[in-house]
Amino acid sequence: MTSISPSLDTSDLKEIADLCKSSGDPLRLEVLRALKTDSYSVLELCDIFDVKQSSMSHHLKILAKANAVATRREGNSIFYRRALAHQSKPSGRLLQALFQSVDASKLPQATSERIKKTKSQRANLSRHFFDKHVSQFQEQQELIAQYHQYAGSAKDLLLHIEPNEHSTALEIGPGQGEFLKELSPLFKRVIALDISENMLNQAQAFSTKENLHNIDFILGDTLKAANDGICVDHIVCNMVLHHVPSPADVFQDCTSLLEVGGTIVITDLCRHDQSWAKDSCGDSWLGFDPEELTEWANDAGLVDQESLYLGLRNGFQIQVRRFDKVANR
Repeated sequence: MTSISPSLDTSDLKEIADLCKSSGDPLRLEVLRALKTDSYSVLELCDIFDVKQSSMSHHLKILAKANAVATRREGNSIFYRRALAHQSKPSGRLLQALFQSVDASKLPQATSERIKKTKSQRANLSRHFFDKHVSQFQEQQELIAQYHQYAGSAKDLLLHIEPNEHSTALEIGPGQGEFLKELSPLFKRVIALDISENMLNQAQAFSTKENLHNIDFILGDTLKAANDGICVDHIVCNMVLHHVPSPADVFQDCTSLLEVGGTIVITDLCRHDQSWAKDSCGDSWLGFDPEELTEWANDAGLVDQESLYLGLRNGFQIQVRRFDKVANR
């Protein structure tokens, strides 16, 4: 017996035609490949692909018309990312197949190097901000969220995995070091990792004051830690992800850093539109949709386990998430 597929209506055909048109240019396919795990502004994409702004804007307009890319505003800049491929629609299934096809190829070496340069520039801006404003760190952070408003929830999620005295933990961006005081009694060894030497020194001074003797301090980012062969049982990342150049890369690095069965607890802002945070607090991203964190975690081989959401009086919302690294992922 032959099954009969439902016929496509005019709108379906139009969407498929637009998508086919958008994929008919090698540069646009390379842009989609570059957007696999990151979002970029028009000017960043111009630098990455060495093309004029007018040309890049034209290509992005075609991709946007075909619903292949989506936009989000970050302060005064518009960032482009891949659109979600809706599997319920014929065009969505075609888009997903297109993504899978372009992901099977590697970007040219020169393009990959320019992407690294773009991310390095983002990281330098963040590092310089915290080096310059280290003495005002707490005041700036409290413009958005005070430590006590999320620290208890982050610790609760961490305690759910029942840490023991033989396990190890790493905190990304320990700030002034307050959460290190929570981690130190729970683990045999704790690593504090920060890209800012001034911030790391502040956390170390706090640890000395509190007599925390099982903490090692490492200057660098998660990629450096992974390349150095560091492996830990658990990772904590409190209010840091919105400062990093590539949140998706952090998830990938954390998968390398974690032992099988390990856990990462992430506390960060939900998506918001208060762009003043970029200038006043050094934020690179205006929070994240929960689905974004889940997608980045899943792409990195991590499994979503628990989530808490905390509403603050100033209109911000915090998400506290736990992801596990399980076997055979």
